[in-house]
Amino acid sequence: KIPVLILSFFQHALNSGIRRYHVAPVLCQRAKVAMSHFEPNEYINYEKLEKNINIVRKRLDRPLTLSEKIVYGHLDDPAKQEIERGKTYLRLRPDRVAMQDATAQMAMLQFISSGLPKVAVPSTIHCDHLIEAQSGGEKDLRRAKDINQEVYNFLATAGAKYGVGFWKPGSGIIHQIILENYSYPGVMLIGTDSHTPNGGGLGGICIGVGGADAVDVMAGIPWELKCPKVIGVKLTGKLSGWSSPKDVILKVAGILTVKGGTGAIIEYHGPGVDSISCTGMATICNMGAEIGATTSIFPYNARMKKYLGKTGRADIAALADEFQQHLVPDSGCQYDQVIEINLSELKPHINGPFTPDLAHPVSDIGAVAEKEGWPVDIRVGLIGSCTNSSYEDMGRSAAVAKQALAHGLKCKSKFTITPGSEQIRATIERDGYAQILRDVGGLVLANACGPCIGQWDRKDIKKGEKNTIVTSYNRNFTGRNDANPETHAFVTSPEIVTALSIAGTLKFNPETDYLTGTDGKKFKLEAPDADELPKLEFDPGQDTYQYPPKDGSGQHVDVSPTSQRLQLLEPFDKWDGKDLEDMLILIKVR
Repeated sequence: KIPVLILSFFQHALNSGIRRYHVAPVLCQRAKVAMSHFEPNEYINYEKLEKNINIVRKRLDRPLTLSEKIVYGHLDDPAKQEIERGKTYLRLRPDRVAMQDATAQMAMLQFISSGLPKVAVPSTIHCDHLIEAQSGGEKDLRRAKDINQEVYNFLATAGAKYGVGFWKPGSGIIHQIILENYSYPGVMLIGTDSHTPNGGGLGGICIGVGGADAVDVMAGIPWELKCPKVIGVKLTGKLSGWSSPKDVILKVAGILTVKGGTGAIIEYHGPGVDSISCTGMATICNMGAEIGATTSIFPYNARMKKYLGKTGRADIAALADEFQQHLVPDSGCQYDQVIEINLSELKPHINGPFTPDLAHPVSDIGAVAEKEGWPVDIRVGLIGSCTNSSYEDMGRSAAVAKQALAHGLKCKSKFTITPGSEQIRATIERDGYAQILRDVGGLVLANACGPCIGQWDRKDIKKGEKNTIVTSYNRNFTGRNDANPETHAFVTSPEIVTALSIAGTLKFNPETDYLTGTDGKKFKLEAPDADELPKLEFDPGQDTYQYPPKDGSGQHVDVSPTSQRLQLLEPFDKWDGKDLEDMLILIKVR
């Protein structure tokens, strides 16, 4: 795209009979924009994305989905790569890698054994999986640092040596950190966690992988992916009332089931998209993992631009505006399957127990639970997790809690809150949301995965005791949260979790039912309303990031020779090719 001023200059020159002229490079060269303010020398390369898309478009000669644009835009060889959705295997060049602390251990050990001096692409490590929920945020964090110190030391020193950014324990959940700092429209990011697709809320192709895949990319080797099919979800109407972005994916899970998205990217489009906040889009993309999808994505729009600006990345938004045609699907593009959802008609949902695709409207769950013999009394309500711990999520939950407090009520169920990041924690503390949630009976946990992944030292029940919990998490498989096979876990939006925790029962429908205040008067909860982003700037809270040094060659990697958890790997001998000599050849004839 050429600025209007330059076009006017060209037109004037042509009208004046000038046919040869020199244009200074400064007029044609775009300013470089960093991927993240933590990596000022690593730049977004939309020009390469554009070039690759144009090569593939000419070859395929058809309109492209957004998913195809970004995936094919990262091909190692766009001119020769065979491309057939659902069949061929693609060799790709992702922009960056992210690793959580449980999977990063082996990934970094394997990278060290490669003998390479530094990672080939920008990479980060995030300490979020090893913090057990027990007493509350600060105490649990201190305990985790004590128990896991050798792991944290290893990851910090390995990151420093090999050029990997290190997010310390307490910084937050990997996917929230990525959304706040690293995802952007058009990025291809791989992460060693299944909920990496959260970054699709900012228009990126973000895919969960194993540690070995991450090592390949960090070593500069093309990454292989079976060419995904594309399932389109067309959204119309507008969310309102108690309906939330979480209800979109709960509805989709009920339609596609836990296997319906396998081998496909879920691409959301349609006029209803613009009624969803950026963090709401991330919620929807995050839980695409529960339907088996390769990843999920939304097209770049004004809500993403607003979020980028609020998180200090207005320069990325401005650059994305210039390349917007490559960050949205082509008109007339074809999907392998299309689902249509009218957001104006979408009811609040609650899915479970024991599987995230068993979908129920909240209005029906009480009757269904009684019929099936599921416990209707709620023992614990838990909000947060990588799926639902945004500023908007916390604000809507606090809006529900504030109404209960005004009538003298607190939660009948135990109630926990997990902030998604240190930035979210600090901001909801400043803006009063955290205190409201405490006042209604909540316990604020550490900025970590916690009970969502089973890091929960639960004391209120015995193993084998039948009980019900409601969460704003993503998974509710048997025993996932507390290792108790008799815990009936249901997933829903954080505001519904808050309302149900106040009522203490699955039989409560906040859309129609009344609560009784301490004065004996009945009242009905109003649908929550909250800002999607803070009016003030985000409060970054404590500094929890370790920059890798420019030269880490002198850095010692900390692994104790007596460690029971870590061990440096012995590299394989260099391959000489002789094991392929004098081999027997098997020939099959018929």
